[in-house]
Amino acid sequence: MEKKQEIQNAVSVNLLKDLRQIIARGRAVAYASVNAAMIDTYWKIGQRIVEEEQHGSKRAEYGTALIQHLAEHLCPDFGNGFSARNLAYYKKFYQCFPDPTILNARVQNLRWTHYRSLLRVEDQEARMWYMKEAANENWSSRTLDRNISSQYYHRLLASRDKAPVVEEMKAITAPMQADKLEFIKNPVVAEFLGLAPNTGFTETKLEESIITHLQKFLMELGKGYAFVARQQHIATDAGDFFIDLVFYNYILKCFVLIDLKTSRITHQDVGQMDMYVRMYDERKRSEGDNPTIGILLCSETSEDIARYSVLHDSKQLFASKYLTYLPTKDELRREIEMQKEIFRLQQSEGGK
Repeated sequence: MEKKQEIQNAVSVNLLKDLRQIIARGRAVAYASVNAAMIDTYWKIGQRIVEEEQHGSKRAEYGTALIQHLAEHLCPDFGNGFSARNLAYYKKFYQCFPDPTILNARVQNLRWTHYRSLLRVEDQEARMWYMKEAANENWSSRTLDRNISSQYYHRLLASRDKAPVVEEMKAITAPMQADKLEFIKNPVVAEFLGLAPNTGFTETKLEESIITHLQKFLMELGKGYAFVARQQHIATDAGDFFIDLVFYNYILKCFVLIDLKTSRITHQDVGQMDMYVRMYDERKRSEGDNPTIGILLCSETSEDIARYSVLHDSKQLFASKYLTYLPTKDELRREIEMQKEIFRLQQSEGGK
């Protein structure tokens, strides 16, 4: 015991500090090397798959069958990281970032989780902007994912006064940055929201404007809609909730609840809307009324949530997407087809 105490007294504070720094630097170098190797491997896999497809049939069915065939042979040897879904990601990774020099310049600060989020961005200019910002500002993957989901790039582009938008983003994502352990069928176009050109396009103002826009739109163009409430308070034993918009449609003979999310749809959002609908059916629905309809309006929808959440087979819950900018005809056509597919997955029998 005395010898242990003697050693503890002899060990200097500086020595412990130096050793901690050496270990931390060594781990950082090792992690960066593994990360770089992982991204390089995935990119090369995607490149090789694309090359093979170019030599084969041009039909989409051929590409799907090829990836499935590769997964069946690779997964037994290398694990689920090479499943058909992941191989499709690697293929898209190469297609989105075909220039390796651009990729290598950013790879030190970005991990695969960052690139997975970037693959969701269809606009090439926006994708490159998000990549550069994430690398230069050291965004965590959660921060990047949230900024993409909240359409940060397009809101910033539309804002003459950009400072409030940036400040709000930093405030909202501060907890994500501080986390040191972080390893209806058609889209709704909400471009003309009545915001003055010199205002900051913050998420708060965006949410307020979309709600106002929808309220006016449904009252002026929607058939049979009667306005009931905005930010209607719902008290539960789990806390207080507020439904963004409530209408009654006298043609459908039911209440219509609309809840806006300025980010990508989540299972929690779906569960919350399901609760709203059930509570409205129990507390507000009168004899002769049809079941309440709930609509989730979000910046990004999800095929998996449409297929596997309570949205599936539900005749009362729906999810739709909004955009903060007016898309081109081709972009709108692709978006409509994607939302129709999500709607089909939600309504298909047995999730197939």
